[in-house]
Amino acid sequence: MNKLKFSVLTLFPDMFAPLKESIIGRASEKGLVEVDCVNIRDFSADKRRRVDDYPYGAGGGMVMQPQPIYDAYKSVAGDDRPLVIYLSPQGRVLSQKLARDLSREEHIILLCGHYEGVDERVLEEIVDMEVSIGDYVLTGGELPAMVLIDCVSRMREGVLDSRETAETESHYDGLLEYPQYTRPPEFMGRAVPQVLLGGNHKEIEKWRREQSLLRTRKKRPDLLKKAVLSDEDKKILEKL
Repeated sequence: MNKLKFSVLTLFPDMFAPLKESIIGRASEKGLVEVDCVNIRDFSADKRRRVDDYPYGAGGGMVMQPQPIYDAYKSVAGDDRPLVIYLSPQGRVLSQKLARDLSREEHIILLCGHYEGVDERVLEEIVDMEVSIGDYVLTGGELPAMVLIDCVSRMREGVLDSRETAETESHYDGLLEYPQYTRPPEFMGRAVPQVLLGGNHKEIEKWRREQSLLRTRKKRPDLLKKAVLSDEDKKILEKL
């Protein structure tokens, strides 16, 4: 499988240093993921590298100009036009399903906005999709871009230690993950559930599924309305 490349158009490339650590950092070292940050200011025609201006129609704040963004985009787009995502509070909310879909791409360009936003004309020209990480506003698109890179990258084969790790996590199948335990067998008077110590993998799998359903019903009952449940899952929920 080819590596997954992210080209990030940003005013603050140094903010992406954390992606050099942990799982994404190791994936980069293995050649599975590449994160290339492109400084939009490098494409400004202004001698002070200015990339923003006052909005037409008045109003507070500044708006990012279209030309530097477009030139930055052209520098990485190449002949095969990659998917372009604008990180925006107006976009489609990032979900595990969307992350799986995006993980099938080979090159994704991420545009990080700032100030009062980006000139609409360049969005219309280059952007394929707007993505949000929640119904709130941040100072810029860099943090959402890092969240998206992390979420999408870990869905690629080889990034995690085993495929099973991703497939049993919260939201992968629409449910929350079951409780996890490790040594010691007892902590602060709380013991590890006996079923996990018995070595009966069928019973362990059954217990984990029950706990996943129970947690979802307790913490995020809204997810049950959208989850694909088997007849056995429905029986478990009725019993609970």
